[in-house]
Order: sequence, then C-alpha cells, then structure tokens
Amino acid sequence: MYVLTLNQRGPRAAGDPATELVKALRHLPALVPFQRSAGGGAIGVVTDPETAVHAALAALRRRWQVGIGAAPVHRQLPDTAGEVRGPGLAYARTAADRARKTGGRVPLAVAGPGPEAAADAEAVLRLLGGIVAGRTEAEWKVLDLLTPGARGQQRLVAQELGITSQAVSNAVIRSRWAEEWACRPAAARLLRLAQGPPQAGAVCS
Repeated sequence: MYVLTLNQRGPRAAGDPATELVKALRHLPALVPFQRSAGGGAIGVVTDPETAVHAALAALRRRWQVGIGAAPVHRQLPDTAGEVRGPGLAYARTAADRARKTGGRVPLAVAGPGPEAAADAEAVLRLLGGIVAGRTEAEWKVLDLLTPGARGQQRLVAQELGITSQAVSNAVIRSRWAEEWACRPAAARLLRLAQGPPQAGAVCS
C-alpha cells in the first residue's frame, strides 16, 4: 500500500494547479483516488508500486513535492482521501516533511517500515525525478505520444507532429526516455521492499 502526499513547491501558482494535477492522475488505478487535500495539495492511495512510481514522476514533472508512505492503511477504507488513517498516512506525512526540506534537490522522499529499502527507493526515484523534471516542452510533445516497449512508433509520431524521424529520435535520446523506463521497475521493487513485513489488521499490496 502506498499513500502519496503531494504539495506545491514555493509560492502558490496561478490558476488551480491542484485540480490540474488530480486530473492528470485520475486515470491511475487507486484504492482511494487522488483528490485535493487541505492546504491546496493532493493525496491518493494506490496498491501497487508501479502506480506509485508513475504518480510520483507525474507530480515531479509538474514541479510538485512528493511524499510516499510505503505502509498499510486500515481495513475500514474511507470514501475520501482526507479520511485515510493508518501507518501509511503517518509515513507519508514524514516523507512529505522531508521532501519540503530538500532545497534545490528533487523534492521527493520515501518512508516505510523497511528503512533501508525506503532510502534506496528514494535515491532511485530522485534520480528519475531529476531526469523527468529537466525535460523541455518540445521533448514532452514527443514523449507523450510514445508507448514504452512498442516498436516502430517513432515514424508515426514524427508524422503526427510534422517533424522528421531523426528529430523524434534526438528527443528520445536527449530526454533519456529509454533509461527512465528501464529504471522504473527497480524503483517499484524497492518501494515494495520498503513496506517491510505485512501487518495484521491492515490493507496492503
């Protein structure tokens, strides 16, 4: 089980960034769907580490702070994320507090009953987050049209965007897109280990 607490970085941005973030995450499978939280942030509960990795990187792409609690929540599940209770929420709050204190580094932290694995997961996710957050809008226009593992798609993306296949290939290389997707499974495995041993009386993945 993974509780993700997402907070804005620095001064409040114009518009409604929390609603925009929740909209970007609403397609992800979640035990408690991502929704706004008090203070203009967002929170959600997911059951598998792959989804947690995806949500974390999506938030970092948009310059949000990410705290991940890799621990269960109580069996009596709430209807809203604001009513989540259990160790997963406590770990997520601890992680979110550390994420706020990272300064200019990638603002992400992981906490859980397996502290060594949590630290390793945090290190890998920060590395991936730095890659994701450093991409340009032009690179994202290409990457958002790609499907990991699919072959022969760069030519189709080039046709859709009206650019050359070489330009697509260059964007993929510069953005380190292949490296990101190669490392995502490692981050997910470390998040799973960060949960520690299963606890009785709780819902966990």
